[in-house]
Amino acid sequence: MKVLHIDSSILGDNSASRVLTREIVSQLTAEHPAAQVQYVDLAVTALPHMSGRSLAKLDADESATDARIMSDFLAADVIVIGAPMYNFSIPTQLKAWIDRVVVAGKTFRYTASGPEGLVKGKRVIVAVSRGSVYGPGSTAEYAESYLKHVFGFIGITDLEFIRAEGLGHSPEHREKSMNAALTAIRTPIAIAA
Repeated sequence: MKVLHIDSSILGDNSASRVLTREIVSQLTAEHPAAQVQYVDLAVTALPHMSGRSLAKLDADESATDARIMSDFLAADVIVIGAPMYNFSIPTQLKAWIDRVVVAGKTFRYTASGPEGLVKGKRVIVAVSRGSVYGPGSTAEYAESYLKHVFGFIGITDLEFIRAEGLGHSPEHREKSMNAALTAIRTPIAIAA
């Protein structure tokens, strides 16, 4: 099993999502000792935002990076993503990565009946962290709903979210929410492959 572990938080050691992704990967590798893990830190090695030059593939170095990102994504069986919520959405670092894996002709295609996702058989586990609490159907939550849509668009149906929310309410609430998220990760059925 190949695991692609992606962190996108800009908070380094103070990041809740990084704590959660480490625990998810730890649980996966405990269950599958032969698993190969590739780690990508999008805050340390930030990708440039898409541009006209990017789309036209006018920069050889950027095109090579894009090809490597796509190859790593397609080779992975499980993708673990740390997705903190900043200003109601995902970090721009994570969006830049997504722009390199949602590519017509590679991960989706257009058909007479509409777009069709081409990515099958992958599992995505997203560790979402956010300062406030967003109930079902909240109109102010665009991070998790965006990720559900974009991964579904490219054909990934095995998508799981581990949430730590209300982290900005108080230190006590942060601790309680993080403990609940870590407990959910450590529950065998939650992360079993």
